[in-house]
Amino acid sequence: MTDPDRSAPDGDRAGTDRLAATVAELTGDATPPVDRRRLLGRLVEQLRRRGVTELFKPAAAGRWLVQAVTDVAPYLPVRDLATLRRHHPGLDDEELAERLIRNAGRASAGIGAAGGGVSAVQWTATPTLLSAPVLLAAETVAVVAVELKLVGELHQVYGVPVPGAGTERAVNMIHAWANQRGVNPMVPGVGVGAVLGTAARRELGDLLLRRFGRNLTTLGPFLTGAAVASYLNRRATRALADRVRADLGSQRRALGLMHPPAPPAIGGVRPRPE
Repeated sequence: MTDPDRSAPDGDRAGTDRLAATVAELTGDATPPVDRRRLLGRLVEQLRRRGVTELFKPAAAGRWLVQAVTDVAPYLPVRDLATLRRHHPGLDDEELAERLIRNAGRASAGIGAAGGGVSAVQWTATPTLLSAPVLLAAETVAVVAVELKLVGELHQVYGVPVPGAGTERAVNMIHAWANQRGVNPMVPGVGVGAVLGTAARRELGDLLLRRFGRNLTTLGPFLTGAAVASYLNRRATRALADRVRADLGSQRRALGLMHPPAPPAIGGVRPRPE
């Protein structure tokens, strides 16, 4: 797993940095569809340069996806609560959580639509179907990145930030994503040298392979794949978020953590949410 806090060979580090930058842009709340399709195409090429022969081997594809996700996770731009408040002024905690979930659902839906659009073009030339596994891998990595970022930001909203920094925090977010639960800071060992052990990597690989398989809908002819992939991605992101949100709400009640209400705008009137 690449650790952004440690030195790495210049070529490998530069490639990971570029990959992470592309994924970070794809996770943006308001990336226009045309840019999302361009970024997804760039991600396909960057993943291809990593070597993709393992994607054609079911036994190895899960390991490949795990490595790609764990490489980019430490670089995801998870915003702290102050930044979230600044980006979404006037919302209380529950409204802010709902806004984040809605925006993440739109982002994951947009990635599915972008993948379907790219696929619709590729159906016109049979040889390009050889790149289909790479496109599905790119969509899987991008959507999981959106959801990991959402998991991290929901923890901020509910007053239990994911422990650690860099790779350690990324591993804790991955565990929360895989278990569809919040990170419990009261559990011994959480946030202290967190690592993905062999069993955890195997479980994560199985989850990612199921996501990879679900994304086959992207390859539907014409633009039917885009519509179905968009719907399924949005639904999966919402389902994950609802489970994590419910667990974090329970943790906050148990710990007695409550944020003060969001301050009103000047004049005592809260701004209308966008």
